[in-house]
Amino acid sequence: MSFDFGSFNNWGSLRRVAVRPPSVAFKSDARLDAEWRPLNYHSRPDLAESNREFARVEAILKVAGAEVIPLPDGDGLTLDSLYTHDALIVTPNGLVRPHMGKPQRRREAQVNGAHLEKLGFPIAGEIAAPGSVEGGDLVWIDRHTLLAGIGYRTNREGIAQLRRLAGPDVEIIEFDLPHYKGRSDVFHLMSVLSPLDKDLAVVYLPLMPVRLVQFLESRGIGFVEVPDEEFDSMGCNVLAIGPRHAMMVAGNPETERRMKTQGVKVEVIKADEICRKGEGGPTCMTRPLVRG
Repeated sequence: MSFDFGSFNNWGSLRRVAVRPPSVAFKSDARLDAEWRPLNYHSRPDLAESNREFARVEAILKVAGAEVIPLPDGDGLTLDSLYTHDALIVTPNGLVRPHMGKPQRRREAQVNGAHLEKLGFPIAGEIAAPGSVEGGDLVWIDRHTLLAGIGYRTNREGIAQLRRLAGPDVEIIEFDLPHYKGRSDVFHLMSVLSPLDKDLAVVYLPLMPVRLVQFLESRGIGFVEVPDEEFDSMGCNVLAIGPRHAMMVAGNPETERRMKTQGVKVEVIKADEICRKGEGGPTCMTRPLVRG
């Protein structure tokens, strides 16, 4: 395969990234009225304000040099399709369509994968039930090392299938995630780990597996620790736009300060409608496809 996915890590400069704007994901007031409660949103998003908030996200990505690829609507999609990170996995052999742990989201992988395949992205395969994988449970450390969180959204059968699709030169290291708030909560590996550079990551230590902490330390990765009072406000949900250049949700001033102390340029977004109400931050709303 000749397709160049660039650097396999979670902090390289974004070159191509897929998004589904709220104008498409939320679509209409009727869809918002029908779905926000069944999908466990904290409250109903406002469509007009959602579009204004997301315009800022797209502007930051484009100024940073990323090609922003809009994803279309499709049959069976819900409000959650705004959070594109979970619904596709990038591997050296091509894109993998996951079997989502949340049943309402399972059409997303097909819609997103079909669109990107038309644009020339290769498809390596898909995860089949009883396996389940969601993109938020996966973190690339380097081209040959992928970390995977095992919890209510991603299981060991799904990771076993992903091993075969990613290829024998990719080591996938599993870490058990805590029960925390239970089966209905959106809790991923990236809820507690957001890389910022090859040697720096934003972390929430109280909910991290001990073996994960030890692994990161063994790789020389330092920590920007999120304080307890900023975990629920998505202080740990930070998107690396490039090395030590990150996007985060407003309202986490101490985490922001700690990142800046480590030389990180921080882009703060107002995201009451697009992030807080659906519990999906900047990492969730973006599907990085190619990093430099």
